[in-house]
Amino acid sequence: MNGHQRARGCFAPILAIETSCDETAAAVLDEHERALANIISSQQALHERFGGVVPELASRAHIQNVEHVTAQALKEAGLSFCDLRAIAVTQGPGLAGALLVGLSYAKALGYALEIPLVGVSHLEGHIASAWIDRPSFPRDCVVLIASGGHTHLFHASADGLRLMGRTIDDAAGEAFDKGAQLLGLGYPGGPRIDKAAQCGRPDAVRFPRSRVRGPQLNFSFSGLKTALLYHLRDMSSSAIEAQRNDLAAGYQEAIVDVLERQAFAAVRQAKVSALAVVGGVSANSRLRARLTARATIEGIELALPSLAYCTDNAAMIAAAGLRALAEGRRASIESEAIPNMALPITPQNPHEYLPG
Repeated sequence: MNGHQRARGCFAPILAIETSCDETAAAVLDEHERALANIISSQQALHERFGGVVPELASRAHIQNVEHVTAQALKEAGLSFCDLRAIAVTQGPGLAGALLVGLSYAKALGYALEIPLVGVSHLEGHIASAWIDRPSFPRDCVVLIASGGHTHLFHASADGLRLMGRTIDDAAGEAFDKGAQLLGLGYPGGPRIDKAAQCGRPDAVRFPRSRVRGPQLNFSFSGLKTALLYHLRDMSSSAIEAQRNDLAAGYQEAIVDVLERQAFAAVRQAKVSALAVVGGVSANSRLRARLTARATIEGIELALPSLAYCTDNAAMIAAAGLRALAEGRRASIESEAIPNMALPITPQNPHEYLPG
């Protein structure tokens, strides 16, 4: 056991709160980073009729749910507030009002219990999720974060995170949501397209795959959304209805192709033999199948979090919090929510950083 592992144990059991968007979540991890509880209260039904997340409604729902969700997590873990050694909370990036609810609640708990509090980046949490189920997974690896708001490639090593690529416009999850809306599949888009595509042929309709020129392995999905829009514009409603599953499968295949291509290009470029794919889009069944098949062929060790840790959850925030506390990071009663919170990366020049 190294120093950081021993230090992380000093802050467990740890409670984590996640309210960055439309999931109110609380989790408890032990000193081995095992999830004793991971509770998620979804707001999907609340936002579904609007076709997306309404920030004010999300904030109000967090206020109503955060105390109950936390109590449920402690009950499932078999612990009381007095058993906690630390608290972690998502400080950003995310919706300002939503973040404020979780941060305010966590600060109050930390102050009342007189235990350490740490604010972490939502992206740190997604990265940490790769090791919750796989603690022995190599720390020197490529990490692809693919979610509703983020699509980024990193080389993770003992030296920190080095940015290898990012979306120059829309995230992969945003492309799924917009595509589902155009296809009349509803919200949330990712699961709806995944389900429809399972009944369609991915080669029935071919959509464009973006290739962004430059030194980094960047992504672009705005052109794909436009291609779907123009394709549907020239179709009758009856034709769309008849071909909806094929359209969903072809559209999904275009996103998956790009994510797979860039991820394995990053593995080759970084000269590593391990790849972690995290974030809500990593729950996509077609992406998981394609990544697993290629990793097996190329001899690459692959980490795909279990579905419970793919979408927004508090267990990943707890895991990231344990690492942050071991590094000496702390939040205070004056800490503020940071909607565009930056994720520090290993600079290639003195001014390089990754905006949230």
